[in-house]
Amino acid sequence: MPTELEELVEFLHHGNTQIRQLAAENVLPYTTSQPSLFKRDQLLPIRDLKLLVKDYTPISKNALTALINLADDREVLQCLATDNTFLESLLLRITSASEPNANEIAMLLANMAKSDDMRRIFTLTRAVPKGLSTSDKAMDQLMDCFVKGAEGSYNKHADYDYLSYFFADMAKHPEGQSYFTTPQPYDSNILPITKLTPFTEHASTIRRAGVASTLKNVAFAIPSHPTLLSSSPNSGANLLPYILLPITGPEDYPEDDVDAMLPDLQLLPPDKKRDPDPAILTTHLETLMLLTTTREGRDLLRDIRVYPIVRETHLGVEDEAVREACDRLVQVLMRDEEGEEKPLDPAVVAAAQASKSGADGNAGGAGAGVSIGGGWVGDGKEQPEKTVVDLEAERAKAEKAKALERSRRKAYEDANRASRAAEDAGEPTREAEREVKEEQKEEEEDEDEQLVEIF
Repeated sequence: MPTELEELVEFLHHGNTQIRQLAAENVLPYTTSQPSLFKRDQLLPIRDLKLLVKDYTPISKNALTALINLADDREVLQCLATDNTFLESLLLRITSASEPNANEIAMLLANMAKSDDMRRIFTLTRAVPKGLSTSDKAMDQLMDCFVKGAEGSYNKHADYDYLSYFFADMAKHPEGQSYFTTPQPYDSNILPITKLTPFTEHASTIRRAGVASTLKNVAFAIPSHPTLLSSSPNSGANLLPYILLPITGPEDYPEDDVDAMLPDLQLLPPDKKRDPDPAILTTHLETLMLLTTTREGRDLLRDIRVYPIVRETHLGVEDEAVREACDRLVQVLMRDEEGEEKPLDPAVVAAAQASKSGADGNAGGAGAGVSIGGGWVGDGKEQPEKTVVDLEAERAKAEKAKALERSRRKAYEDANRASRAAEDAGEPTREAEREVKEEQKEEEEDEDEQLVEIF
C-alpha cells in the first residue's frame, strides 16, 4: 500500500489542474530530502514532471525546480539528457522572448550539461527563433540568448546568467573547444568566445563565474592557444585583457612595467577593484597557467609584465587558493627556459650592491636597512614575512653564495697543494701550515660576513 508521500507524487499526473498544482508545489521539499520517491515505477514521476514543464506557468515553474534538484541523480540525469523531445521543448521555451521560466530552464540545461549526451547540442538544428538569431543551430541560439538577454534586454523575465554554466560544461568537450574558437559565418565570422569575454567584469557573480570557467576549459585545447592569445581583429580572441583586468587592483607599478603592459591595463582608475570572488580569481589564474603551456605563451606573458600583476594579487587577496595559484604561475614565469640563462633584473643587482655597501660602512650609515627580495637586513627590527618570492633576487643571492663557496673550496685546495709541495721539498711544514690556517680563518670570517649581507 503506497504511503501518503507516494500518493502525493502520483497526483502529478492528475487530470485536475488545481490538484496538479498542489502536488507540484508540495513535492518540492522531497526532491532534495527523499529523491528516491521520484524513481518509482521506472521513473514515472520524472516523466510526469517533464510533461508538467509544458503546463501552466506556476505548475511549470515548480516542475522545473523539481527537475533541477533531481538532476543530481545519475539515472534521472540520463533520463533527461537523452530525451530529444524534452530537449526541444526546453529550447522552444528558452528562446521565446515571453517565457516566464527561462531562468529555470537555463538552470536545468546547466545541470543536464553534466551528461556527455548533451554534446549533440553542437550538431542540433531547429527552427530559427525570430528576433533572437538568424542561425538554425541550437548552440548559436543559446549563445544569442545569453548575449542579447543579459539583464533582461531580450526577455524581461530572464537574464540567462545560468547559461554560462552550461557553456562551461560544454567547453570541456573537444567539440565545445572547437566551437568557441571557430568563426561563425552566420554572425560575421565572429569567434563565439569573443561574445563571452566582455562579461568577465559583469555585475552578476553567476555570469562572471560561468564565463571564467568557460574560458579556462577552452584553454585546455593547446592548439587553440595562438587564437586565444592573438589580438588580431580578424582572427584573434584577444583573451588576455579580459583575464588580467579582473585580477588587477588599484596598485601602482613602475613606469617601465606599465609601458610594457597591455594598453587596456595602462590607464586604470585609482579606484579599480579586482574581482571580489576568490573562486573567480583562482579560475583566471589557472587559465593563465594553462596559457603558459607553450613557449610562445610564456614569452608573451613575460613581455606584457604579468608577473607584477600576479605578485600584487598575491599580496592583496587573503585567500589560500588564490595565493597558491599565484605561486604556481610565478614559478613558471620566472624560471629560466631550457638552454638559456635569464639575465638578472638591473634593479635586483643595484639593490644587492647597495646592501653590500651599507654593510661595509661605505653607504647607508649606521642602522640602515636594505630590502632584498622581501627580507630586511641591518635595521634591527623583526623581519616581515615573505609573500611572493622574488625569484630574480633569490637567484642572485644563490649565485653569489655559490661563488663564495667556490672561492672557499679553492682556498682549501691551494693550501693543500702548498703543503704537499713543501713536504715533497723536504722543508719544515709546521710553520707554513699554521700560516695557511690563519689565512683560511681570516678568509672564512670575511666570507661569512658577506653571506650575512646576502641573506
